[in-house]
Amino acid sequence: MTRTAILSDIHGNLAALESVLEDVAGQNVDRTVCLGDVIGYGPDPCACLDKVMEFDFCVLGNHDSSALFDPEGFNIAAEQAIFWTRAQIECGSDGPEASMRRMEYLCALPRVVQEDGPVADVGGLPLVGGLMFVHGSPRGPTNEYVFPEDTQNIKKMEKLFSLFSHLCFQGHTHVPGIFTSDLRFVRPVDTDDGYSITDTSQRLMVNVGSVGQPRDGDNRSCYVILDDEKIQYRRVEYDIERTVRAIEAEHELDDLLGHRLRDGR
Repeated sequence: MTRTAILSDIHGNLAALESVLEDVAGQNVDRTVCLGDVIGYGPDPCACLDKVMEFDFCVLGNHDSSALFDPEGFNIAAEQAIFWTRAQIECGSDGPEASMRRMEYLCALPRVVQEDGPVADVGGLPLVGGLMFVHGSPRGPTNEYVFPEDTQNIKKMEKLFSLFSHLCFQGHTHVPGIFTSDLRFVRPVDTDDGYSITDTSQRLMVNVGSVGQPRDGDNRSCYVILDDEKIQYRRVEYDIERTVRAIEAEHELDDLLGHRLRDGR
């Protein structure tokens, strides 16, 4: 049984990432992957990139992309943060070789990763489900948002569900939960010890939540463990004030980016 830790939206929050990785270390996982937005907002982009570069894979997030190109659609605080983040990566204190290595890593990130998923016995026949990993959505892998209220947008959801065969893992909204093909949104608190995925004829979009910028009213980091039978959400406490202090100490980062971490918003 393969166990995968799926993280997303770290956003330069090293304190959160370290706590999550400590939790991951106790979960007997075979691999760790990331769904993008390693950087942006937070005070430690280089350190977070260095840790994620050791993961099995990472896909491109919109903040990762904006560190390479001009940001589009960002508010003032986010735009200012991404320009500061770009400067940290380009001119890191550990020298030009480390800076080049990080930039090359960002440039090589794929927008989508697709794999075969778990095998289920349906009617005596083994059926293999497909896995898709994106930052935003199956249709807009880097930038499209899928919010819980989109379950009311039938045309949008039908299109998204038509683009993958079994499971699509995503982040971007920082709001964890499972979208079902019958247009329900199942929140982590309603999944008990895990949400079954053994029916490979079922299609699910799984938002794994955010490590570094939770926005569902719970200020703990959120990530997912995937095995051959279920999806399990995990919430991890971290030293929020450490990140708040680091943001406040950097005059080019808006203090709001740290203060909102306390409320999980």
